[in-house]
Amino acid sequence: MTTGHDDRILIINARVDGRGWTTSVRIGGDRIVAVGPKLSRLPGEYVVDARGGILLPGLHDHHIHLLALAAAHGSVLCGPPAVRDRAALAAALRSAAARTRRGGWVRGVGYHDSVAGPLTRDDLDTMVADVPVRVQHRSGALWMLNSAALAAAGLDDQAGAAVSAPPGAGRGPAGRPDGRLFRLDGWLRGRLPPAPAPDLSAVGRQLAAFGVTGVTDATAGTGPAEAELLAAAVTRGDLPQQLTLTGGPELTPLEHPRIRLGPVKIVIDEGEPVEFDTLVAKLRAARAAGRAVAVHCVTRAALVLTLAVLNVLNVLNAGADVDTEADAEEAGTAHPGDRIEHGAVIPPDLVDQLVERGLTVVTQPHFITERGDEYLNEVDGEDLPWLYRCAGLRRAGVAVAAGTDAPFGDPDPWRSMRAAVTRRTAAGNLIGPGETVDPAAALALYLGDPASPGGPARRVIPGAPADLCLLAEPGPAALRTLSADLVTLTIAAGRIIADNR
Repeated sequence: MTTGHDDRILIINARVDGRGWTTSVRIGGDRIVAVGPKLSRLPGEYVVDARGGILLPGLHDHHIHLLALAAAHGSVLCGPPAVRDRAALAAALRSAAARTRRGGWVRGVGYHDSVAGPLTRDDLDTMVADVPVRVQHRSGALWMLNSAALAAAGLDDQAGAAVSAPPGAGRGPAGRPDGRLFRLDGWLRGRLPPAPAPDLSAVGRQLAAFGVTGVTDATAGTGPAEAELLAAAVTRGDLPQQLTLTGGPELTPLEHPRIRLGPVKIVIDEGEPVEFDTLVAKLRAARAAGRAVAVHCVTRAALVLTLAVLNVLNVLNAGADVDTEADAEEAGTAHPGDRIEHGAVIPPDLVDQLVERGLTVVTQPHFITERGDEYLNEVDGEDLPWLYRCAGLRRAGVAVAAGTDAPFGDPDPWRSMRAAVTRRTAAGNLIGPGETVDPAAALALYLGDPASPGGPARRVIPGAPADLCLLAEPGPAALRTLSADLVTLTIAAGRIIADNR
């Protein structure tokens, strides 16, 4: 991934920290060693002329799914805007099936019910019957399989044989598998034909071109095997970004200077029953591992439940009595680093609790652009103003950061920033006008420390990590545009990983 330049770099004529004058930045090893207006080139230094452009800390995507993003690069797009109706979906799947080698599967991603309704095996069989097809819902929570795929996975009981199905496998009225597998990624993966390890080099290059020098992988199912794959990609340089892992409480720290453990990821699924005691047990397991939690909340009910469980957990930790609701309400603050992922719906009456418990919200404002027109038809009108909030939470004192949720959202963080500024859907409709932020605040959503997203933005100062993003324009012009097209150079750990000059 590196360009071949060593880690001795001098950047000249750069604008730093919003200053109106240009300065120089010296990099030695993986650190910034000096910042000043009159730094002369030292022997062996590679000189980069910033030409008056702004030099930023590298962007950090605080919520992404790396292995899924790598897999998506070789998958069929099955939802808007690429595919919008049943005929287009059928055409895309048939074209992929025609290119699939014998014994292979077609993998579709990004499906939304607006295309052809809730897909079952019967729907998919009318499109492709003779090649195994699996299509992932854009939420990432559901796979939909045709009959050939169900047979290959050992779930087809058309002949009347009893087939044991795991919890989460849907069945029709007669008990026949309907092809819908909810939260069964690991189970399904074990029944797929052998495949090479995901190639993360394309992901690394794509993110580097955006100016991204760090990512937080927010995949709940990340276990030791997945962590090993990601660590190997970082070690090889395929993934040159600094990596923070969430995953389960069983993960242990990895011996690599560019990899750290973050909070334990906990998923509360929309529309699925969640046992209060089960959620308490998951949070306690995270605490026992000495880690914070990152709780997936895409509904009002999920957020209410999370806040209630955090209350009870704090009381239990204090050895107090939790016989009454008042006891729970008097609980202390959350564990440092606890996060709400997505925060898709945060009504005003819950904001004070977020502040009191020191919870950070890691959100996706670009979903307003990518999915907003569907939200206008699907989301309760009472919740619409509070979707993927930014400004209102910041005003109340909530730390807010952003992540792309790629591949379930666009991986370009600059599009996410623009969405935070405009709050416009693809059709131009405005959702939550009180939640718009100015361009500088939108940029700051991706500049926080990975250990403290939503906190103070990292700075280009001596001693800071040499993770940098150079733009072609000075600050005011760059903020007006907020475009990945302005990224001219990306440096990670003191090495150039993308050069678009």
